[in-house]
Amino acid sequence: MTDTFPRQYARTQRLTLGEPRNVVVSPDGKRVLFLRSSAGNDTVNSLWICHTERNTETCLADIRALLSNSKMENESAQERARRERAREGAAGIVSFSCDSEVLHVAFAVSGRLFVGDMHAVHEVVINKPAQGTMYDARISPDGKYVAYIRDGAMFVCDMQGNERCLTPEPAPDVLWGVAEFVAAEEMNRQRGYWWSPNSDALAVERVDNSPIELITIANPSQPTIEPQTRRYPFAGTCNARTSLHVIDLQARLTDIVWDAETFEYLTSVQWNKAGLVISVMSRDQKLLDIRKVHTATGETESLHVERDDKWVELVAGGPSLIAEDLLLWCGERNGRRAVLVNNDVVTPPHIQVRGIIDANAKCVNFFGNPLDQPHVLHAWRVNLSNQETVQLTHDDGIHGVSIGGETMVVRSATMHHPRSRTLVNNHHELLNNAEQSLLTVNVSFHRVGKRNISTAIVLPEDHDGSALPVLFDPYGGPHAQRVVASSMAFTAAQWFANQGFCVVIADGSGTPGRGSDWEREVYHDLATTVLNDQLEVLSHLPEIAPCADTTRVAIRGWSFGGYLAALAVLRAPQHFHAAIAGAPVTEWKLYDTFYTERYLGNPQHDPQPYLASSLLHDAKKLTRPLLIIHGLADDNVLAAHSLELSTALLHAGRPHEFLPLVGVTHMTPQEVVAENLLLHQLDFLRRSLSLR
Repeated sequence: MTDTFPRQYARTQRLTLGEPRNVVVSPDGKRVLFLRSSAGNDTVNSLWICHTERNTETCLADIRALLSNSKMENESAQERARRERAREGAAGIVSFSCDSEVLHVAFAVSGRLFVGDMHAVHEVVINKPAQGTMYDARISPDGKYVAYIRDGAMFVCDMQGNERCLTPEPAPDVLWGVAEFVAAEEMNRQRGYWWSPNSDALAVERVDNSPIELITIANPSQPTIEPQTRRYPFAGTCNARTSLHVIDLQARLTDIVWDAETFEYLTSVQWNKAGLVISVMSRDQKLLDIRKVHTATGETESLHVERDDKWVELVAGGPSLIAEDLLLWCGERNGRRAVLVNNDVVTPPHIQVRGIIDANAKCVNFFGNPLDQPHVLHAWRVNLSNQETVQLTHDDGIHGVSIGGETMVVRSATMHHPRSRTLVNNHHELLNNAEQSLLTVNVSFHRVGKRNISTAIVLPEDHDGSALPVLFDPYGGPHAQRVVASSMAFTAAQWFANQGFCVVIADGSGTPGRGSDWEREVYHDLATTVLNDQLEVLSHLPEIAPCADTTRVAIRGWSFGGYLAALAVLRAPQHFHAAIAGAPVTEWKLYDTFYTERYLGNPQHDPQPYLASSLLHDAKKLTRPLLIIHGLADDNVLAAHSLELSTALLHAGRPHEFLPLVGVTHMTPQEVVAENLLLHQLDFLRRSLSLR
């Protein structure tokens, strides 16, 4: 069978399988641990080690051999939900943990615990194991214990398999050591417990989901199977009740105390040798309180309260103490995001900080981009004694960095290479088993209009200059970019271009990298400026893409991009002539508390921003072809969004197409689904724009 790009894109999980990932570098810089599968169509990751002194790569844990061909996946429903929150589509070893010196490693696969040193890994057989499937295993900093979750309870065992439950008897809807839904989905906090640096205790989150509304997710194709039930915190409704506790290895528990009524969200926990620091946030997200925990008593003291009249942005990697009297975190200062130490800005004014890599009392390594180059992501190091800043990565692209001792591992995705490259000390390249795209991207970058909207134009590989119908392909909303200096980001867009389209991707209002004001333009209105920026780019197409036929313009998108696609044909049908809305948010009251209330406020206090941003009230305006696609098992953007829109359109007598995907979540990882979705969308576009 001849391979095609849609088939390749599907079976390689968007060309990501086989890449080195989850890189960890030892503090002495001598060992680099990472995950990698054996081929570009292999979903099963094994654990590898690179010895930097001799640049050799060795498989430390071949999970197929360790499982002896037994069932590869036997994960609990809680673990599957955790992977969905992390958008994790791979199998085998998907995460691992190391002790503080990176001399020992631990991970759980299929409910079985594996530990090892830097030479071999073996299974730990638990003596008299408790009920429940084990997951999220993390080794202690001293390498003597492993903590993990079973059925929402916190356990720890030694290397001989002697297991102890650290948390009280389970109660309905109560989980220990597990991040609540909004933390994992919206705060980028995937974990719910943290080892002390001395390995004698853990900080453990307790989550009581009982206040949250119960929903059901059914499989209509199998009506005899009972629907799944779960809790979903709709905007304006109750959140989970969360608390944090220090629990020692004898299961003695100390409550950590803060004003949980004022500061409802636990947004981050960082525990290192300088101390335990938490950050907690108010429900309206305008206050962030950074607090030091006195672990012996559970009392906390405020180190800093950050205020913002719109919202306080959460940034990966902080806040934390980097010395007993040095508080490190990120905040908005003078129109851009900066690294702050004791509230003093230490990063240059032209850089928008995107996250902290690591830090100590001497220097901070961080990610960011120049404000005039939002399409790149670089790593920098700032010396805290003189605030001298050194750029660690240089080629235009999207860079990820892991550092230990004098060793730096850089993962780079650029426009110059069809695949990512992972270099150890800029010398040894880790083997990348990912497949190379069957397509060669043909992309140009532009800054469009008075607002300098970051835009990419994708044309057919062999374009002869003739007129082409236009396909907008944005995400277009907060916290995500599509216009990035990485050829890997444009492979699907290139396939559509090769079918005879001028593909336009624009990062407009609210997208990252452009500074504080740009991100906050969507406050209390997720529709107007977002759509206006797409229209602005459309109006300038004759200048930047003379081949664009603006009498035939379609738009497609997924998630927020799906919302934007439907918004475009409902509110600007004179400019957009067809739309594909994949998993769209159509009624913001049906989305979760943390994300939605950050931008639109609490609908119980002011419903107007929700009315202004809803698609349901515009259903009667539809005059253009609209294809709605939604996975019926989606527990992030519930299928109710598309069903509500389809119902509103039907009631208004507006013809449309609706493609429900049985058993499919927000990720659409299934091969057959992913492949045929591309083909179905192409068919719809050709029909709708009369291209046959």
